[in-house]
Amino acid sequence: MRNRFDEQLFELNREMIEMGAMCEEAIATAAKALIDGDPALAAKVRRNSSVIDQMEREIESRCMKLLLHQQPVARDLRQISAALKMITDMERIGDQAEDIAEIVTFLNGHTMDGVELIGEMARETVRMVTSSVDAFVKKDVALAESVITRDDLVDDYFSRIKEGIIALIAQNPADGQFGLDLLMIAKYFERIGDHATNIAEWVIYSVTGMHKEG
Repeated sequence: MRNRFDEQLFELNREMIEMGAMCEEAIATAAKALIDGDPALAAKVRRNSSVIDQMEREIESRCMKLLLHQQPVARDLRQISAALKMITDMERIGDQAEDIAEIVTFLNGHTMDGVELIGEMARETVRMVTSSVDAFVKKDVALAESVITRDDLVDDYFSRIKEGIIALIAQNPADGQFGLDLLMIAKYFERIGDHATNIAEWVIYSVTGMHKEG
């Protein structure tokens, strides 16, 4: 019975890695679509988001079966309950990447100074998501804590981007609407960083039994 349970946990980890990779791809693709001014590339993010939604449902079903049909010990219960929380955050990451892609489509190739900094912010959020899922699989509390620490860097990116956009709009009011669209994109990336932080906090809970509030 335990061997079968361990096999199911292994599959759960595999699916979590796959879902995390889809989230990483969605974020990176949305950022590239913005920097390149490529609405066609943005359409790929919407397809990724649908796959992420489906994966959330499949992982949730696996977790419920593990809880109902097996006899998990306390450590296993923490891991499964953490996975259920994490997939909610990953699904929201997919949604926010899709929101970014929708704005990029609306911009239709328009760009201006400051977009590159958003690209740097996006790469940092990808690293946060990658590390948070990796920490879950490896049960690595130190790696999870490093994700939480890096959220400050993403917040700093947002502040710098906001200040830059305000300055650009002041210089050229005609770009006001575009600047606001960029600011919304940066806000979505900031939220993605928050979700990665949530994931890391649930990793710590799954290992230690203590949930670190953000």
